[in-house]
Amino acid sequence: MTSSTDDDRNAVSRRAVLGGALALGAYGCSPVPIARPSASSPAMSEPRELLIRNGYVLTMDAALGDLPNADVHVRDGRIVAVGPGLVAPAAEVLDASGMLVLPGLVETHWHLWTTLLRSLSGDRPERGYFPTSRTVGAFYQPEDMYRAAMLSAAEALHSGITFVHDWCHNVRSPEFALASLQALAESGIRARFSYGVPTGQANGEPIDTPHMAELAGEWERHSAGGRLTLGLAWRGLVSEASRRDLAAARELGLPVSVHANNFPASAGGIAMIAAEGLLGPDMQVIHAIWANDEEIEALAASGASVSLSPFTELRIGFGMPLTGRFLAAGVPVGLSVDTPALSGNADMFAVMKAIQNVENGRANDEFALPARRVLELATVEGARSMGLGDEIGSLVPGKRADVIMVNTRALNLAVMSDPAHLLVEAAQPANVDTVLVDGRIVKRGGRLTQLDVDRIVDEAAEAHVAVRRRAGWS
Repeated sequence: MTSSTDDDRNAVSRRAVLGGALALGAYGCSPVPIARPSASSPAMSEPRELLIRNGYVLTMDAALGDLPNADVHVRDGRIVAVGPGLVAPAAEVLDASGMLVLPGLVETHWHLWTTLLRSLSGDRPERGYFPTSRTVGAFYQPEDMYRAAMLSAAEALHSGITFVHDWCHNVRSPEFALASLQALAESGIRARFSYGVPTGQANGEPIDTPHMAELAGEWERHSAGGRLTLGLAWRGLVSEASRRDLAAARELGLPVSVHANNFPASAGGIAMIAAEGLLGPDMQVIHAIWANDEEIEALAASGASVSLSPFTELRIGFGMPLTGRFLAAGVPVGLSVDTPALSGNADMFAVMKAIQNVENGRANDEFALPARRVLELATVEGARSMGLGDEIGSLVPGKRADVIMVNTRALNLAVMSDPAHLLVEAAQPANVDTVLVDGRIVKRGGRLTQLDVDRIVDEAAEAHVAVRRRAGWS
């Protein structure tokens, strides 16, 4: 909860925010007064017709499989064809020799606003993640949300992550939501924005469902040409207000995401949701570390998905992710960064390695979770877990052209052995040479092409210092 002074400082009427918004052309973003589009990013380029030539293509599609020395043809933001020796006379050629070509990595749960708090969780209870985020988060201003989301998106794209799920639990006013959305739109990334409460809000208070409904009703203005979608960051069965939040989201047809069974004291949360008939294919459950067999069966039967974040789950002491048990039950599973306040960075290659190693360690079995299966969780299965399996996650004609190229000539990837094992066990964000989102080149030759990285870093650092000063968090 904010004080009345904070509310006066941060509040802005919905009429002022929405009435002052201006469309950003084809990107369909409604900016807010605090943002300066030209300060952090140039105008986004239009999609081009591209031919990714002569790469080792991991389509992540069961029928197409892996295609050594193959091409990917992209036009109008979609994949046109995949295979060897493609002919596309009008296309710009991207040489993929020595590259692994695969779908962009899919991140399924990230509190983007906490990226300003990177590695700030301390070593004493009063400086742990929850006291830090709840205290400092109450002193955020809309521009901090913009800068945090822009930093997060830039790091994601640099790291080969082409989709992020912004689980935004610090929406302190409509302007906060609009600032986050503007950054996502400007960055060029694909994302879901899940609308949540202000951090620290009492459980008995609702989220701003009227504003969430306004956003849903005019979503075309905010969707960045379809790259962004809207969801609910739900608190679970904590109050009648939270039940009404869920009902409002489902009436709008929005997907829902909830933290449940994180730690021993929260065990049984999934069972409570299931008992009220609220699980469903539109619901993602985060962590679920302490789910029992009956709860896992309920998740599978309902079609609900699970998001796992091994680095934060281990760092905060929640426990070990139950990857193998979810997969054995047929529960869709995605992987997540969660919060750099605990995880430090947004390295999905490291997340994949951690998921595999933890599961094999739990099973006392070197072969319990194969690298290929882990790579699926970060691509095609992650997309399916977010309800986007028809659009992204594999390199199949007709899907959106979210593609990454990983340079195997780097020291840490030489020599070329098994491609899936290399990606899961050896690759790093620095190995990502090229990134396409919706057919736009956003990284090439190891450098982001659409964003002013120095400016983004400087503005994020400035915001970090300022919000800690306001919060008295030295």
